[in-house]
Amino acid sequence: MIKEKQKPTLFDALFPIVILLFLLFLAVYFFGDDSSSGPNQIALMLCAGIACIIGLKNGYQRHEIEEGIVKGISLTLGAILILLAVGSLIGTWLLAGTVPTMIYFGLQILNPQYFYICCCIICALVALCIGSSWTVAATIGVALMGVSSGIGASGPMTAGAIISGAYFGDKLSPLSDTTNLAPAIAGTELFVHIKHMMWSTVPSFVITLILFFFLGLNNTGQVSNTEIEQLLVSLESEFFIAWYLLLPLAITLLLAVNKMPAFPAIGIGAIAGAVWAVLFQQDLIMSYANDGLSAVEANIMVVWQVMFAGVSLDTGNKVVDNLLSGGGMGSMLNTIWLIISAMTFGSIMEKVGLLKRVVESLMGVTNSVGSLISTTIVTAFGTNCIAADQYIAIVMPGRMFKEEYKRHSLAPENLSRALEDGGTVTSPLIPWNTCGAYMQSVLLINPLDYAVFCFFNWLSPIIGIICAFAGFKVKSLIIKSPDSTAVNSSSALSSAELSPSVNKAT
Repeated sequence: MIKEKQKPTLFDALFPIVILLFLLFLAVYFFGDDSSSGPNQIALMLCAGIACIIGLKNGYQRHEIEEGIVKGISLTLGAILILLAVGSLIGTWLLAGTVPTMIYFGLQILNPQYFYICCCIICALVALCIGSSWTVAATIGVALMGVSSGIGASGPMTAGAIISGAYFGDKLSPLSDTTNLAPAIAGTELFVHIKHMMWSTVPSFVITLILFFFLGLNNTGQVSNTEIEQLLVSLESEFFIAWYLLLPLAITLLLAVNKMPAFPAIGIGAIAGAVWAVLFQQDLIMSYANDGLSAVEANIMVVWQVMFAGVSLDTGNKVVDNLLSGGGMGSMLNTIWLIISAMTFGSIMEKVGLLKRVVESLMGVTNSVGSLISTTIVTAFGTNCIAADQYIAIVMPGRMFKEEYKRHSLAPENLSRALEDGGTVTSPLIPWNTCGAYMQSVLLINPLDYAVFCFFNWLSPIIGIICAFAGFKVKSLIIKSPDSTAVNSSSALSSAELSPSVNKAT
């Protein structure tokens, strides 16, 4: 006999979350920066088990929970394929000299005092053009991290600048998947959504640039001109350097601008890097090859190996070796493990209704427009922490709060902006989130280290909440009167039917 499903209590919903936070704290305490290399995964899987037990107690069948896990993990398969492609891309671009060339020119062009603000602006412009923060991090971001090492800049600060710029551009780009998803869930138009986001997004970015400008002024660099010259000489001795080695980057960005999905675009970029390596880095390839192989066999073997194992230099210069070693699909397996563990926990929480129960409890405090919008932002951020995926952080709160926005006579673009402020931009701040795990695997900086410098990603939800409580640019719903004349709903309804905050909306 099938047991009737019971609605979970608030204790049911919060218990796995509290245990998870405690275990994640212990993981950082015991393992530090290595917490994402296994300890976090174990914590997530243990709490997934606790959530599963609670679901079984409330009447859910084992096969139902398993179906929820499979469905949740399947949502991340696209991200997993992108991660594997990025691993190969980094490997072939290192072998081809594409990344070394970007670093070589970057060392000569970028001034340490303006480095952080330049990183932020460059990544913002590219992300705005291609609509993908992930692609920006895997291409421009990798090179900028290399330059930061060469000029003695802070790695975490550089990563924060890269992520701040990438997510600003991603958030405002009509080519971005999240920028299209949020208005679709909320029920508004894409460009109405983008225009409405400007009021929280642009001020956040301006403040971010000011902060990076002043941080840069204090950065005199810890590497002398002589050391930079030595690094340039080392790059020239190990790699053939030329401007046309940047063509794999140009090809990848061009494909992204033309709206090719990230996986094939990055895959083609990786193949382009492999071709460039064969054409221009024969000395390096032959130094990698086993003795006794012909030139053709050596090229095939080395390129093949780099795509799955990455580049591992042993030049005797530790700076160059650390700077230009890495990549390969194998380097992404730990990140994929983290994503699968996080999605297992998040999927069970959603399937057995624990996530929904937490959101429902939050709705009890949404008695004004300011509290409704701020609760949406906080819920999207919390969903990023629990479900570990920015798409769930947009979709689930969007579905849950949509009717509440209508009840408060608020235009749907208020909801879509709140979803982006709380869901999209906060995702890379969380180590076990798919975006946080991805950024760590690409930039090689722990989210716990770079998060404090992701100024835009913190300011965007904060300014969104401030605007909500101030009633600044909070749009009321436009309804149609019987004679088809558009009227503002705040004037069509009596003040008793509206929260006081709505009357301040513009």
